[in-house]
Amino acid sequence: MEPILPAYDDPLFSIMLIVTLGLVIAVSTYAWGVYKQQKEKGYLLKFLDKFETSECTLDTHSMPFEMHMLKPLALLAKAFETSGEYHKAISIYLYLIKNIPEEHDKLELMERLGHTYLHAGFLERSKQIYKDILRKKPRNVKVLYQLGIVYEMMHKYKKAQEILPPLELLDEETYTLKIFLDLLQIQANRSSTAEHKIKRLKHILKEEPNLYREVTAALLKLDIKEAWEIIDPMRIKEILDILWFLPNSQLDLDIIKANHALYTLYYAKGYLQKPLQKPWKSGVFALDLLATARQYGFDQGELYFSYLCKKCKQSFPMSFKRCPNCMAIHSVEVKENIGKTSPKTDYSLL
Repeated sequence: MEPILPAYDDPLFSIMLIVTLGLVIAVSTYAWGVYKQQKEKGYLLKFLDKFETSECTLDTHSMPFEMHMLKPLALLAKAFETSGEYHKAISIYLYLIKNIPEEHDKLELMERLGHTYLHAGFLERSKQIYKDILRKKPRNVKVLYQLGIVYEMMHKYKKAQEILPPLELLDEETYTLKIFLDLLQIQANRSSTAEHKIKRLKHILKEEPNLYREVTAALLKLDIKEAWEIIDPMRIKEILDILWFLPNSQLDLDIIKANHALYTLYYAKGYLQKPLQKPWKSGVFALDLLATARQYGFDQGELYFSYLCKKCKQSFPMSFKRCPNCMAIHSVEVKENIGKTSPKTDYSLL
């Protein structure tokens, strides 16, 4: 009796077996891919549903989506973000992410969404968005940096420092950022003694001279004498506002009287009464002008400050360690302007 199946050593049987196994594997792989895609889509929709709130002011639920809408809506969302209308930008980004089919475009829009949440102050949401992007694309350098900034703004400096090793593995230069985070960690550490903080701050200044402004401000809060020892009259413009607003009780008159620029500053401020017997040359035109005016009886002037980011060229009324716009560090430039002294009153709102 002949067997129903071909003999095992029949070459046709081997070919059929290989083809059948290939088809089974191909179908299984395709089915698994479809399943994973559907599961990922369901996860994404569930994930994005957490951000659907009344804060999103545009009604996109009944808006039918077509692919040609992607670019104009993305540009509109960017315009809303730039103008500060974050809720409208968030609404559009969520709508696009839910409807576009391409994974690459989704991740790009999720980056923008995380950036919008960051600037809007929704730090927890921004963190969740960035972590989800990194779950899918862990080598995204830009998102790693942004996640570190989120942790930094949440005062979770140790978590921010955990971002550094992955960046180093991706050949990113992290030395400056590491020193900057060390400074923030020292300032936030309440268990450390003042002496230990002073020692660490001086070491940081030696390692990174660009942190001169931040270290000086930190030392002025810890020890006035130690702070005055590191004040460099050649870098007076970098900390002009800090020195200008120092109360009289925190001045070191010995150091001030020994330096022409510092003497000019505090004579213009009105803390010193005796003018110099030589021209005022502090290196800051506004100070020289105020000192000269005061010397001749015109003491109605005052310095007012604004703060420019040297990277993005945006100006702000308040000082910053990171630019609020482009998030750059070591980018603040103090701009001084002369204005009329505000009249003093005998009442207070306190």
